[in-house]
Amino acid sequence: MSASLDLETIRRQAEAAVRELLQAASLRPGQLLVVGGSTSEVLGERVGTASNLEVAHAIHDGLAPALREAGVRLAVQCCEHLNRALVVEAEVMERHRLEQVMVTPVPKAGGSLAAAAMERLARPVVVESIRADAGLDIGDVLIGMHLRPVAVPVRPSASRVGQARVVAARTRPKLIGGARAVYLDRENSPRQEGKA
Repeated sequence: MSASLDLETIRRQAEAAVRELLQAASLRPGQLLVVGGSTSEVLGERVGTASNLEVAHAIHDGLAPALREAGVRLAVQCCEHLNRALVVEAEVMERHRLEQVMVTPVPKAGGSLAAAAMERLARPVVVESIRADAGLDIGDVLIGMHLRPVAVPVRPSASRVGQARVVAARTRPKLIGGARAVYLDRENSPRQEGKA
């Protein structure tokens, strides 16, 4: 998988998906986006069977500019062999008071996407868990455990990265108070119907 055209396509698809999610989720600077992905699935193989750092770098290269422009912080989920721990910048760990764990993700234990994040982030650390404001799942690797409690599906038109299916979500605060409660919608206008 060294053909630059294929890697460029993967980069563009990842960028399109994350830009759509950023717009749909209305994320603010400093908020967290969790990304989980299987480079094996991107290549059309079964998860965990064809880990590929070149593909992981292409995905990261697609995500990074959009996240940097939005000021949104990246958390990259490791695979199940590392209990789906996450790679983040040390600054994110400190700011959000996250629990650091001692491990270094590699392609066959942690996953290529997490290994690439260890190479590409300025001061990477691995943390046990987070509560992200939105998430991008490339290849059905299950990122829900790292999202805030009320996740709302986002269906980007960029529905694939390579051969992998893309699933996305934004989160919202819990609605409490019942039928007479007044809620603010995403534009901070009052509404009373109690719908998400």
